[in-house]
Amino acid sequence: MSISVSAISKNYSDQLALDTISFDIAKGEIVGFLGPNGAGKSTLMKILTTYIPPSQGSAKVNEHDIINAAQAVRKSVGYLPEHNPLYTDMYVREYLQFNANIYGTPKSRIQEVIALTGLTPEAHKKINQLSKGYRQRVGLANALLHDPEVLILDEPTTGLDPNQLLEIRSLIKNIGKTKTVLMSTHIMQEVEAICDRVIIINKGQLVADKKIDELREGQQQTVIVEFDYRIETVALERLAHVSTVKNTHDFVYEITFDTQDDMRATVFDFAHDNELKILQLNQKNASLEGLFLELTGK
Repeated sequence: MSISVSAISKNYSDQLALDTISFDIAKGEIVGFLGPNGAGKSTLMKILTTYIPPSQGSAKVNEHDIINAAQAVRKSVGYLPEHNPLYTDMYVREYLQFNANIYGTPKSRIQEVIALTGLTPEAHKKINQLSKGYRQRVGLANALLHDPEVLILDEPTTGLDPNQLLEIRSLIKNIGKTKTVLMSTHIMQEVEAICDRVIIINKGQLVADKKIDELREGQQQTVIVEFDYRIETVALERLAHVSTVKNTHDFVYEITFDTQDDMRATVFDFAHDNELKILQLNQKNASLEGLFLELTGK
């Protein structure tokens, strides 16, 4: 197993942040880690990266114990915390060189991660000149410098605009082809688009652990699309398998289909045929949202 968590608990004085959490993550999985604010997500990630110790229980990352083999864990994990810590007065390449020296990573790896994370056109700039999306790329590049087997990402898409979000989402999906990824998020669409599996915690307890495919079985499919101007809902109602169409606000429409087939391509073709521009196009997993609401009340 890439990550194995066994009965982990964490107390802060008289507050129980984690309560006997257990799960395993196999090599090559991309797992979404969900929960409302204060559920304990960041605490568990800090424990898995050996930043803080558990109060009880044990965990292994790449078969290395987080207490007895903490240094080996750090070598095999790439971590992007929620508040991406960067030296913003440094140049991108300079910052990565600084951290490569700490890791003992070959200089050739710097150019590899710059290319992998799409930083090539910005590599000559100071970090304080970059957009938030590119700063997140720098954080990911830094997490990948030592070529870790496991990536732990805490809210990697928070605060990004729609274009930046799509870019980082695609980047994480691509990285997940060769790495095990545990990604904390509160955005359901991120889990739907990126992850193979979802783990949900609430008030420090594990309340769900399911494959995304299981949650798709038998569900109605909702596609959220934003066009560049308003259209009549009746036009969308003529699409195959449409159950309902709702104009939620402005130029945003929620289209529910009675099929498990991915209907985003159909909506894209509709936009093309009618000379519409698509500003966003997402698929909402009604079962995942329903499960989250049922288990967390949030």
